Amino acid sequence: MIARLISANSSELLKMNGNELKQSIKASEGRTVLSENVVIQPAIDGLTMSEIAAAFGADLILLNLFDVFEPKVSGLEVKDAKDTVKRLKELTGRPIGVNLEPVDPDAKMESTKFELPKGRIATAESMRRAEELGFNFVCYPGSGVTNKMIVQAVRTAKENFSGMIIAGKMHGDGVDEPVADEESVKAMIDAGADVILVPAVGTVPGFTSDELIKIVKIVHQHDGLVMSTIGTSQESSGKDVIREIALKNKTCGVDIQHIGDAAWGVLSPTETIFELSKTIRGLNHTISRMARSINR
Repeated sequence: MIARLISANSSELLKMNGNELKQSIKASEGRTVLSENVVIQPAIDGLTMSEIAAAFGADLILLNLFDVFEPKVSGLEVKDAKDTVKRLKELTGRPIGVNLEPVDPDAKMESTKFELPKGRIATAESMRRAEELGFNFVCYPGSGVTNKMIVQAVRTAKENFSGMIIAGKMHGDGVDEPVADEESVKAMIDAGADVILVPAVGTVPGFTSDELIKIVKIVHQHDGLVMSTIGTSQESSGKDVIREIALKNKTCGVDIQHIGDAAWGVLSPTETIFELSKTIRGLNHTISRMARSINR
């Protein structure tokens, strides 16, 4: 029997493989919080941004701008770089994931595309490296990303990575195509994605509750999970906005609610992580996650 993520101890969480983590999230019935944070900015009082996010109620930590071939997290001191992720998991007591971008060089762009180092691009080599470093999950959003390349990246991940695979789009990424549609979602599931990433209702113009509900039903019918994402700088829009977004998307049936890193440029304001957590699971489960010792 897999422990529900919302009430699991760190010792239980960090032993879970990809499938067990997925089942633990599913058993939590829409009450899982994922915080994304940038790893290259100066830390607060020597702390990592991941530790701060965990302290305010995040169940899962997603690292952004992390280079798997040059592993480094601001605020984290390690003797050997290959122990970076292991040490971060020890400090936070949380499963840790990484963004890898399935960039399409031929994508028709609506805005400027940024060039990325190879350690942040979704390739077989980078996914094997993510496995070696000990990541619990990988996520495929990002710049210059087409749905076609996301599907391809998921197939590559299934062959090279044993953890949980999250795939989809938070917003348009500057690419001239639909952010989320049923055809693309089905293709990602068929390729092996465990979690489908979609924009949270209220963050992307024209993406409605009705559209999200359709996607949630398709994914759940195929034993997958859905993660709604706040990746449009609304992380800093205040507690009332976060509460409204959280309730809308929980009503639509999502399993994980993501809150991005754009507000401070490194991490969501701590009060909005707390507000998201409190809204989707109540104060008791929120306090339990915040106060539960990582040594349990």
